[in-house]
Amino acid sequence: MFLAKWRERLTGAFFKYDDTSASPDRYIALRRNIVILMMVVTIVPLTFMAVINHYQYQTSLKNEIINPVLVLVSKTKHSFELFLEERLSIVRFISSTYSFAELSDARTLNRIFRTLRIEFSGFIDLGLFDHNGIQVSYSGPYAHFLGKDYSKQEWFEEAQVRGTYVSDVFMGYRELPHIAIAIQHMPEEGPSWILRATIDTDKFDLLIASMGLDPESDAFLINRDGILQTHSKFYGKVLETCPFSIPRGTSLTSMVEGTDHRGNEVILAYAQLSKPDYTLVVVKPRSVVLKTWFTLKSEMFFIYIISVGVIILVVLKLSGVLVKSIREADEKRESAFRELEHGQKMSSIGRLAAGVAHEINNPLAIINEKAGLIQDIVEHVEDCNTARDKFLAVTKSILQNVQRCRTITHRLLGFAKRLDVKFEELNLNEIITEVLGFLEKEALYRNIKIQLNLAPELPKISSDRGQLQQVFLNILNNAFAAVDTGGQVTISSWEENTETLGVSIQDNGCGMSEETLKHIFEPFFTTKKEYGTGLGLPITYGIVKKLGGDFKVESKEGRGTTFTFFLCKHPKP
Repeated sequence: MFLAKWRERLTGAFFKYDDTSASPDRYIALRRNIVILMMVVTIVPLTFMAVINHYQYQTSLKNEIINPVLVLVSKTKHSFELFLEERLSIVRFISSTYSFAELSDARTLNRIFRTLRIEFSGFIDLGLFDHNGIQVSYSGPYAHFLGKDYSKQEWFEEAQVRGTYVSDVFMGYRELPHIAIAIQHMPEEGPSWILRATIDTDKFDLLIASMGLDPESDAFLINRDGILQTHSKFYGKVLETCPFSIPRGTSLTSMVEGTDHRGNEVILAYAQLSKPDYTLVVVKPRSVVLKTWFTLKSEMFFIYIISVGVIILVVLKLSGVLVKSIREADEKRESAFRELEHGQKMSSIGRLAAGVAHEINNPLAIINEKAGLIQDIVEHVEDCNTARDKFLAVTKSILQNVQRCRTITHRLLGFAKRLDVKFEELNLNEIITEVLGFLEKEALYRNIKIQLNLAPELPKISSDRGQLQQVFLNILNNAFAAVDTGGQVTISSWEENTETLGVSIQDNGCGMSEETLKHIFEPFFTTKKEYGTGLGLPITYGIVKKLGGDFKVESKEGRGTTFTFFLCKHPKP
């Protein structure tokens, strides 16, 4: 019930139009409302669905595109941690295998260092420090550091507190970046000592290169202060400050969006190493990361625009067809209403005409009898010889006008359907020829050309001869009256179908306006002014309908008129 009421309100709101307005404006408004409603019903859900899919696909594709980047960062982070832990384990193994006294021997320390250089890449030097921070022995390129006190160095203090130490990247005497790692050994007896090794950072660059990043992307290490620990393609060299502010405090691989110093939108994927306090950062341009999404977005937008265009075309076409059908239905309804109204008017006038005809016939009969009596008296009374001719002329005139009135009342009775119809087999072409015989002299006098296009071997028709003659005579009289001297009247007959014959009477006369066409079948309506009674066409129309036929009129002012009859071969009595 609620949906029905809602539908009625919506339909009323969109399809309500003023019946009193002009017909074209009414149908234009109707079509506009239909188009608006159909657009709302189709495009709004499509747009809503497109927006939802846009955000869903965006989220999904971002996850599918960014997750591999996060996985790659996480794997590379573990590779760095594994490399550093491996180097710490090597130094720890040496400190556990050899005693302080053995490592204090320069030959033993040199042999161990040579083995490290052969088996493990990256070692630059190896040094032994006692618990006071004095370098006891050293193997490497910088032997002059032997005997130097490192007790106040930060790395020495941290190694004593934590047991291990991994430094930030720093430049050595050869201006090459490297890091230092230190392991504190706590023997069962005696003081502790520290074994320290220096390692270059070429392995860092190799690990970053193994990530296989595209040319537009970059990756690098930074320490807790944001200082670059490796070279960056776009954002600086080792020991320069990184232009990005990376959030800290989480060990998980994360991603943030930002803008670099050149104003480019980028996506930062980063992960903090457990040892040392480094952060691995991968920088990718947003346009590269979301290239697939932008392509899909463009395709979706293109499809959306095409869909909307197709919907608009279909809606316009369907609304046009729908409104055209409604308009035709309205015109048919209006035509049927007018025909019904005309039929009711004709019926009322017919009853009136029948009553008038009967009322007139009685006095006419009396006048006819009296005029006849006067005529007989005048003819037989010898004393009236002086005025005989005058009396006879007067009575003749009275009788002629009585006959004329009788003809009019006869027609009125025919219009009122009071005359009986006598059906017989007739040749339509013969009836047309007979009627033309009545008008032959007038046509010859006015030089009217009559063209006959009568179908040969036309099937016979069951109808009333007299009434058909009256129909053709009325129409031909109108045609002759419409054409000027030298005009043309064309009469055609044909077989419309197996049940119907057609007859048309066409003239090239003055024609009729649309306003006149609306009234030609109304009784007593005439354009002949004082010469016409206005009963010819209404009577003709009634006869054709009574004989089971149909009637059609086409006329253009200045071009002429065509009357077309469709007569049933075997009408029902």
